[in-house]
Amino acid sequence: MKKLLILLLLIPINIKAYTSSATSTVLMDMDSLNVIYSNNMNDIRSVASISKIMTSIVAIENKDINDVVTIGEEINKAYGSGIYIKQGEEITLESLLYGLMLRSGNDAALAIAKYVGGDVDSFVELMNKKAVEIGMKNSKFNNPHGLDENGGNLSTAYDMALLTSYAMKNETYRKIVSTKKYTLKTNMNYYSWINKNKLLHSHDYITGGKTGFTDVAKRTLVTTASKDNVNLVVVTLNDGNDFVDHINLFEEAFNNYTNYNILKEGEIEIIDEKYYLDTLYIKNNFNYTLNNNDKNNILLNFKLEKKQNYSDNDKVGVVEVLVNDKKVHEEDIYVTKKEEKSFFQKLKEWFSNLW
Repeated sequence: MKKLLILLLLIPINIKAYTSSATSTVLMDMDSLNVIYSNNMNDIRSVASISKIMTSIVAIENKDINDVVTIGEEINKAYGSGIYIKQGEEITLESLLYGLMLRSGNDAALAIAKYVGGDVDSFVELMNKKAVEIGMKNSKFNNPHGLDENGGNLSTAYDMALLTSYAMKNETYRKIVSTKKYTLKTNMNYYSWINKNKLLHSHDYITGGKTGFTDVAKRTLVTTASKDNVNLVVVTLNDGNDFVDHINLFEEAFNNYTNYNILKEGEIEIIDEKYYLDTLYIKNNFNYTLNNNDKNNILLNFKLEKKQNYSDNDKVGVVEVLVNDKKVHEEDIYVTKKEEKSFFQKLKEWFSNLW
């Protein structure tokens, strides 16, 4: 009886290196809002103190941060993490925001809500209004601090990445969350606060973020990072190894993604029978962060209108940027008409060319 020789071919399987131990995770490019890696990113969970990102941006957008706030009795309801401000203390809104974001002060959250919204409930309404505006479709805020009272604040990893990407466009917010240490003196006390975001102290490319924890939410963490013009955010919900996971995700992304300049402002050189005598141009640069494997999959699609009459600086079309056949951007195209020369100008040029 013949023996059969069976050969086992070991075929390599393409396994993504991106991973985390969180219940929900997202790694997002903050400029394009493109999701690089995710795991259960749309699962709705309690998000704890990373809620304070919303508290902070709502306060910044609705009041002058230089305003002096007199602390009222609202802080008597605070518990958990705090900056230990006292009733009657005078402190600027800006300093309260530092206490909110660096030390996760729940007393600061209540003081901010009372000052900005008039009362806590009205401030929470502003938080939910902003969530709708940003496009956070699966989020509901019930308080300004993230504690689990009144049902807590519910959101998703994806929504919190959207919120962070929005907030990081604000210069004041960026300055606060990137601060490692903040000191101040009030009429009652002297304070020195160290940022709880440990990654800010250990990695130069970390630009901000917010920590969080409650018994219901467990550990929640948002961090942002920038390197070589690639701007990223990671959000993890219920992750006991969050700081390590965030660094691993950032490192993997920085190794595999590049920010490419796809469109450059100024003249564009395309041949068109309608505008061949004129100059076509665009007004803006467009950069896009791409996986290095996709850099050859960029397509520019020029669409020009066939206008009979047009003037200088009229819009005459668009250029679409497609990556892997998906449109990621559209930029307007404008025209500059070349100067029409008179008969005498043409005659002069003709004579000058004879010599």
